[in-house]
Amino acid sequence: MAESFGSDADRYDRARPRYPEALVSRLAAAGPDVLDVGCGTGIAARQFAAAGCTVLGVEPDARMARTAQRLGTEVDIAAFEAWEPAGREFDAVVAGQAWHWIDPVAGAAKAARVLRPGGRLAAFWNVPELPPAVTEAFAEAYERALPDAPFDLRAAPARALDGYEPLFAKAADGIAHTGRFDAPERWRDDWEWTYTRDDWHDQLPTQGTLTRVPPARRALVLESVGAAVDAMGGRFTARYTTITVTARRTRPA
Repeated sequence: MAESFGSDADRYDRARPRYPEALVSRLAAAGPDVLDVGCGTGIAARQFAAAGCTVLGVEPDARMARTAQRLGTEVDIAAFEAWEPAGREFDAVVAGQAWHWIDPVAGAAKAARVLRPGGRLAAFWNVPELPPAVTEAFAEAYERALPDAPFDLRAAPARALDGYEPLFAKAADGIAHTGRFDAPERWRDDWEWTYTRDDWHDQLPTQGTLTRVPPARRALVLESVGAAVDAMGGRFTARYTTITVTARRTRPA
């Protein structure tokens, strides 16, 4: 799945949600030199650049990296665990929607290696919470279009955050395991976003549940979900929680 998002990198960049500006500003305060791990198409990198930072991205998917480069982000194409920093140091190492694709211990150790003393490692995720009526309508739409799908939207945890809890815990455990950071913290930012039918149609094919579905079947899903959004008046509002697992480097790498 990790290698599937680059199949339509331009759509991914256009449709995926951004990150809270308050979070970007708080992390940018760590210093001007930022390493964006698993930078994808450069969504977070451009936000940090707009906040006055100099950003280097590291991205294993060349298709995603090319889009990031075209849109102005400098990118080294490599898996983070194998990436060679060549003596470069940073004030912050960040990862938006990407740290769960990285070995949590090896990743934290590599971050410690390239962070300046007092520098901050921060992995963050946008967690959407759809209204129950929207979730139910989408579940029915998926069942009509993909009756043999290996997932069930109704089986998801009652709270979206609960489904992400293992990611947060694994990230914190990996950081603690290195012994090179202070105690990991969690930061929380809450916000909302209203989607039109076209907005959701644009984002839906970038989600991991659909990136590997054959185009004809994916079109059926889009048609069915689009009808569900139309029945709700053509738009709906999703609540987002952005959780950041973060720690400062306190010991030499």
